[in-house]
Amino acid sequence: MHGAVVPDAPSSAVHPQQWPEVAYPQVLTASGEAHVRALLARMSVEQKVGQIIQADIGSVTPRDVREYHLGSVLNGGNSGPGGNDLAPARDWLALADAFYAASMENTPAIPVMWGTDAVHGHSNIVGATLFPHNVGLGAARDPDLIERIGRITAIEIRVTGQEWTFAPTVTVPQDYRWGRAYEGYSSDPALVASYVGSMIRGLQGPPSIAPILAGPHVAASTKHFLADGATVDGKDQGDATVSELELRLIHGAPYIPAMENGVATVMTSFSSWQGVKIAGHKGLITDILKDRMNFGGFVVTDWNAHGQVAGCSNASCPVAANAGIDMFMAPDSWRALYASTLAQVKDGTIPMARLDDAVLRVLRVKQRLGLFDAGKPSARAYSGRYELLGAPEHRAVAREAVRKSLVLLKNTGVLPLKPRAHILVAGDGADDIARQSGGWTLSWQGTGLDNSDFPGATSLWHGIEQNVTAAGGSAELAPDGAYKQRPDAAIVVFGETPYAEFQGDIPSLQLRPELRRPFATMRKLKAAGIPVVAVMITGRPLFVNEALNEADAFVTAWLPGSEGGGVADLLFARKDGTMAFDFQGRLPTAWPATAKHGGPTLFPFGYGLTYADGPQPWTALSQDSQVADDGSGGGVFFDKGQPATSWSLTVSEADGGDPLRVTTVPATGLSGRATVQAADHSVQEGARQFVIAAGPDGAAIEINAQNAVDLSRETNGDVLLLATLRLDAPPSAPVSMSVRCDGVDCGRALRLPELTALTPGQWRVLGVPLKCFAATGADMTRITAPFRVSTGGSLNISLSRVALGSGAEAGVVAKCALD
Repeated sequence: MHGAVVPDAPSSAVHPQQWPEVAYPQVLTASGEAHVRALLARMSVEQKVGQIIQADIGSVTPRDVREYHLGSVLNGGNSGPGGNDLAPARDWLALADAFYAASMENTPAIPVMWGTDAVHGHSNIVGATLFPHNVGLGAARDPDLIERIGRITAIEIRVTGQEWTFAPTVTVPQDYRWGRAYEGYSSDPALVASYVGSMIRGLQGPPSIAPILAGPHVAASTKHFLADGATVDGKDQGDATVSELELRLIHGAPYIPAMENGVATVMTSFSSWQGVKIAGHKGLITDILKDRMNFGGFVVTDWNAHGQVAGCSNASCPVAANAGIDMFMAPDSWRALYASTLAQVKDGTIPMARLDDAVLRVLRVKQRLGLFDAGKPSARAYSGRYELLGAPEHRAVAREAVRKSLVLLKNTGVLPLKPRAHILVAGDGADDIARQSGGWTLSWQGTGLDNSDFPGATSLWHGIEQNVTAAGGSAELAPDGAYKQRPDAAIVVFGETPYAEFQGDIPSLQLRPELRRPFATMRKLKAAGIPVVAVMITGRPLFVNEALNEADAFVTAWLPGSEGGGVADLLFARKDGTMAFDFQGRLPTAWPATAKHGGPTLFPFGYGLTYADGPQPWTALSQDSQVADDGSGGGVFFDKGQPATSWSLTVSEADGGDPLRVTTVPATGLSGRATVQAADHSVQEGARQFVIAAGPDGAAIEINAQNAVDLSRETNGDVLLLATLRLDAPPSAPVSMSVRCDGVDCGRALRLPELTALTPGQWRVLGVPLKCFAATGADMTRITAPFRVSTGGSLNISLSRVALGSGAEAGVVAKCALD
């Protein structure tokens, strides 16, 4: 926050009288209220419990919706119709119809409600318009633009039959090491609050008693309540230890305009405040949000977040219901949660009055939407109008958003570029639409995609090429900077690769070493006397002083989305030398001078140059990161044939005996029956090949560490352990995988027939869901060996990388059969 806050005594208790009282608008008529109360009176306890549970489409069928009277479904980041998250739009609409039809077969008939993570456009759908992520929109300083983006997003959601988006994210990030920081508009609560009403009005329309679905609108959800952007060390799903005053003034500020604009739903955070998980915090959910701020919609949890509440599990959490949760997002745990909740209502653990209140809130939102009269999804306005997905007028607004979000940090005079010149475009991010779109794009992590998955979209490279060739110039793409024709100027695109949630948590504010390789390209080009413009794709400000020093101009493009042409709009002058647009983006948070969180600031909040400022002198910056780590980050245990910092690679007997720690290659162990040597993958010697002969004591390949890591939050969901490997010869015996806890075996081993079935000689990415290890009894809070492959026979296999990731990155996913 910009301005001092005086902390008060830390406590998880709240003082409602200190919080602002907000007037939530009237959004239902008297007859609408009477309707939902009449419905409630007709419902059985089984039907009531069903209404407060939401299941993921990958784990529920229309028949289940009918049988369990489920109130809602959602599509998680890696869920799609028929298990295909790249399914065409018509399949999404057909599935919406199927769920709706099933829900209407019950008496009373209560239509199901479908929620989706349309967080920067309808970003789960192939061909949809993808807007810049919120951090870029925060740089634009344009509330009117935000409202137009919300309206377009709502229209495109309506095309495929959904009626609820889990947006906008109104977090106020205070530590940009946090993997979700790009989902926040700014670290400044006033800037965030200035956007909230605009986005809600764009999505839902102005608050009124007219049905939301009568216009081009959907229900919105502000998230994540509360202080998800304030957790210690920037850890996702962590603990915010801030005072109540800071909680209210910084993190509570965006909820005032959210309430004033009648947001339909609020999603609670995975995180805690003062050690108490938000999903179980009655003081914040009931006393503050509902009673003091007069929230009139319903409160939904995040993905299985109720399972993290003290005394709860994914299958049972009366604490959350009694704290004020109205709907459980129980994507794959819904069936067990339904049974336990039903039993807890019947035995009085959850009072009937609390259940009735939750159900009424859900029914009110459905009434407000107009769901009871809307008919099946395909019969509603905008449904099936597939030409609206990525429509030219929608893409034009997205391109405008890109232009307005760009921040010019350095310009010694090379910009604007002359379009009739020969322009080299270099850097590994130049022609990668998935990378410029970031996480929450077609898949949860936004990975495992290529440009063919984005019909109608424009990469930064193609935007530049189109601009230059239209003006009579020429452009050349060479990611490594090895040009064929000497360029008049070079644009080097670099930055972060896609990530979402905790997968994006980093230990320090810097790029991973491999993502800094384009800096050498800049040096090489500068040494050749070629002017260099650096364009950075990023979800957050990072320590990149080396690039700032090397480049003649530096532009932060954030995560621009599908309309990469907006970048070229600002880099080039028109044919007559004038500019069609000028930079207007301003930093939504301070830019660091080092990689240390809380360290000195290089560029302050609100900084940004324009062409009107003219060329600016530059003083070389220190390139000392001021941190000990190299930016490799967590979640990667083994990469390019080398264990990550603090991790070791060993070969041992199956019971752990006779261990060989592999530090150099070639290496020999197990009394000569195991050899380890270098192999090539991606880069020279980027893998290790293990040739192990059969023996009476078997063998195991393991990546381990002395200090245990806590993978419990990653286990909650669809995170996979991904092994990039090549089977070099068929094994002579079954192969299994397990984990170790505090240096000893924990849980049971999983058979890996998927590995033995791989075609020898081909590199593949094998994924094993972490929750499979947990299901065998492994304590995922104290893992010292996240990867252990063992066999009683011979094994000839090469290994390049072991890391956490998503299903979209896996070529083969293990079915987790017990050994």
